Amino acid sequence: MQVRYSRAGELKISNISRIKHLKAGSMCMSRRGVEPHLARLRRHARAMAGSQSSGDAYVTALLDIINADASILHDPRCPRVGLFRLYSQLVATTSRDTGESGPADLRQLPAPAMLPHQIREALLLMSVERFSIGEVAEIMGVAPPEVQALVDAAGESLAALGGAEVMIIESEPLIAMNIKQIVEDLGLRVNSMPPTHGRALPMLHHHTPDLIIADGGSHLAVVEDLYTAGKPPVIFISAYPEMVLTGSRPEPVFVAAKPFDPAEIKALIFQALFFADLDWDKA
Repeated sequence: MQVRYSRAGELKISNISRIKHLKAGSMCMSRRGVEPHLARLRRHARAMAGSQSSGDAYVTALLDIINADASILHDPRCPRVGLFRLYSQLVATTSRDTGESGPADLRQLPAPAMLPHQIREALLLMSVERFSIGEVAEIMGVAPPEVQALVDAAGESLAALGGAEVMIIESEPLIAMNIKQIVEDLGLRVNSMPPTHGRALPMLHHHTPDLIIADGGSHLAVVEDLYTAGKPPVIFISAYPEMVLTGSRPEPVFVAAKPFDPAEIKALIFQALFFADLDWDKA
């Protein structure tokens, strides 16, 4: 399979006939049912891939497949589960399809590493996207007991995250303390808690933490400023996450919605530090 990028950085699959097994089967989806779920799919894809460009590229590729073969869209009763399952199948397909090279082979995308891929996928689907165990099993194509085993393995991995330094940028003291407790529960160290990104930037010029958790709101200037100040991974917490998940401009990779659940923040911390450890360029 070969892919190429347009000037806008969108991934194009040159031969989608190679993905014939991406059939919906029992999936429930309609063309009109896709659009309301694209922002959340982008969030999931970015977190899985570790970058905006690669995550959005997978979503674009998925939409190309759907547009090329409308027969994969079936019953409209559960479009979200169906859409996420198609994405999961696409990632699994492109991860296996490494026999050919080309101008921009899919292997060049930071696709999820094979060993922790299913662990991270199960964790994100349950903790961030709030699917049930049964829905995650359908999305991933595994039995519910296997999903539970993957989630248990994720819990063990979360317990081994100790040592990283975290900066928390949050203007509301109670929310900041809540995030601090979540971070410390994972054995991580909070090295600073500036209330605004304006206060944080001078601090970042002197010392770069391993991770930033920031109240990003819907202000994309915050995204750009923090990503250029030492380039640590950043988890943005926003009351309007859909405004930073449009796929049309530089946007966050890791996004949590307010109000957030501690399990959601822990899952995103795991994802962010996983890719930080791989030392991949997030730009």
